[in-house]
Amino acid sequence: MKQLKSLVIAAILFVGMSQAASAQAKVAHINVMDLMTSMPDKKAADAQLEKLTKTYDNDYNAMVTEFRTKVAQYEKEAATVTEAVNETRSKEVQDMQKRIQEYQQSASKELQQKQEDIYKPIIDKARAAISKVAKAKGYQYVLDASQGGGVLVHDGPDLLADVKKELGF
Repeated sequence: MKQLKSLVIAAILFVGMSQAASAQAKVAHINVMDLMTSMPDKKAADAQLEKLTKTYDNDYNAMVTEFRTKVAQYEKEAATVTEAVNETRSKEVQDMQKRIQEYQQSASKELQQKQEDIYKPIIDKARAAISKVAKAKGYQYVLDASQGGGVLVHDGPDLLADVKKELGF
């Protein structure tokens, strides 16, 4: 009787421990930065942003060159023109300087907004693929293994290859 009681208790403990072990969440990790870097969509977006950046840089450099040319011309002619002309030129130079600063700020804001607009669908596509692969493989949590992603230990399976496959590359 005592042996049967011990056997029943052992069986209950064994069943309880196996249920607790199976109830643990499955966790995987993926380096999202590596995924994003390898996505063809991101490469195309980077090229588009680089082209836009060059356009803004060219316009800015043209404005600065024009500004420097006028300043040099006005400084050279300052002694030969009237005080009223020098004041007018001084205001013109200040206005040009202000326009250059405003252009630089505006271009920076527009570029940042464009970057957010271009990358959002790519990020959403990556997240959807990660979610789909994780669900198919039975993972409840997927941690970002990128630098600064907050992962201290990532001994679990890496989903990068499976997500790339899901995205078709």
